[in-house]
Amino acid sequence: MNYSDLTTVMRRLALEGGAKIMEIYEADDFDVKVKSDDSPVTAADEAADAIISAGLRAAFPDVALVTEEQADSHDVSAMTFLIVDPLDGTKEFIKRRGDFTVNIALVENGIPTRGVVYAPARNRMFYTTATGATVEEMGPFDLDTVGETKPIRVSEPNNSALMVVASKSHRDQATDDYINKYQVADSKSAGSSLKFCLVATGEADIYPRVGRTMEWDTAAGHAVLNGAGGRVVRFDDHTPLTYGKDGFANPFFIAYAPGVDLQEA
Repeated sequence: MNYSDLTTVMRRLALEGGAKIMEIYEADDFDVKVKSDDSPVTAADEAADAIISAGLRAAFPDVALVTEEQADSHDVSAMTFLIVDPLDGTKEFIKRRGDFTVNIALVENGIPTRGVVYAPARNRMFYTTATGATVEEMGPFDLDTVGETKPIRVSEPNNSALMVVASKSHRDQATDDYINKYQVADSKSAGSSLKFCLVATGEADIYPRVGRTMEWDTAAGHAVLNGAGGRVVRFDDHTPLTYGKDGFANPFFIAYAPGVDLQEA
């Protein structure tokens, strides 16, 4: 895999997918369907998936591809694969709250090593460079010309005054019970994989997820956080969260800056 080419392609496809999503988001109305697992899907999910899938298959025809909207057809046994959530945070999209993202990642040997997270309604974009380090690109964004970028790095946490970020749509009592094990200075809510990015930039120290997620929900954010010096571990035993699992379902997990003194579940 040529990581420089991958970075260029992932960034461009995220922007193209994001532009299509915003076109639908800004329309007067859009249809919402319900998938077999009761999760919502919109025309924006499907249109962005078509753009991104076609672009990745053209650029990397020999690399296996997993996408949320085509998940029923996937049986990936490859050690290396691309994984896409064309619209992460569909509930945020439907409610027009802006916290939705385009997620594209590369998984190698169970680890997300490269990724891009683009939040088109927030004008924020985070991605790993060819070297694996993470940057935030400052808008406005151009398809073919990379704008100003700044390296990002996780915080050096103060364990007596932690910054916590949690899900906006899925926060529950179990999440609050776990957060209460820490000394928290402030807690914020965010949608989609933006939570990983807030830990990556140091805007938050820890993001616990006590709830269902799939690998396409987390891989790009995980890659972004890895490249900024962060970690993602299983909630139950604090071993690294890995990818390529049967059915692509994740266990509960914790994303955090390494200086956080993790508490037991």
